Amino acid sequence: MKKIILLFVFALMLTASFAQDKDQVKEGWSKKGTITLLFNQSAFSDWVAGGENNIAGNLGINYDFNYVKNNFTWDNKIIAAYGLTKSKNSEFEKKTDDRFEFNSLLGKKASGYWYYSGFLNFKTQFTKGYVYGKDSNGKETRAEYTNFMSPANLSFGPGMLWKKSDNLKFNLAPATVKLVFVDKSFTLPNDAYFGVEEGKSSRFELGLNASAYAKVTLMENVTMENILNLYADYLEDPQNVDLDYTMNLVMSINKFLSANLTFQTIYDDNAFEGFQVREVFGIGVNYTF
Repeated sequence: MKKIILLFVFALMLTASFAQDKDQVKEGWSKKGTITLLFNQSAFSDWVAGGENNIAGNLGINYDFNYVKNNFTWDNKIIAAYGLTKSKNSEFEKKTDDRFEFNSLLGKKASGYWYYSGFLNFKTQFTKGYVYGKDSNGKETRAEYTNFMSPANLSFGPGMLWKKSDNLKFNLAPATVKLVFVDKSFTLPNDAYFGVEEGKSSRFELGLNASAYAKVTLMENVTMENILNLYADYLEDPQNVDLDYTMNLVMSINKFLSANLTFQTIYDDNAFEGFQVREVFGIGVNYTF
């Protein structure tokens, strides 16, 4: 696990090395947002190798509103996304994405690119999530497992921020409070539901949080956004470091069309014993505001 985390950190640092020095911090408000409708579809007719007709759509919002004045910097990001896929042979529509996340990072300059900082992160999902299976007759079934605010994570704490620009920064918070909220009607015995004990609706953690952000232009009309978050709980199994890494690759065709690739992997042993991996690729219709 430690080797994998070091690999992610090294990859992010290597990507960040391509960042342009001219992208310096500017005073005042800077606001930018993108709404993306991502579409992909597969169809087969008498295809000998096999295949299943499916159609999928994802709607996403990525909005930044940052402020810089004198020795203070305040960065805010909202990420919201929802997607569904429908397969010909499936009884149900299934989600390809479902998340809401808000990040806020406040800094007061210490020296050079370093700032004293405080951060806040909140994330949850919009709709119900299900575990899928089959009954004794082979018919597809589903059981509700998650919902809005179940789980929901709230993290905050003081730390140190290194910020070269809005597109290149790293924050270390060694005294981070993390609260996990769930609907206790979902809870299972033996801390099986996101680490929350049976009959309770929340969990308190105290640990170290490290986050990094790097957005670079790889070549003309091709940008890569990297978001990395690491967390270790001092109170329980600190060696089991939680990891959340997202890579968004955008290959612009023109002002409104692009080919988009999103890759996300999560390791959180309170949620799942192993890596969760999500990858979405398709043609996107974009609106920038």
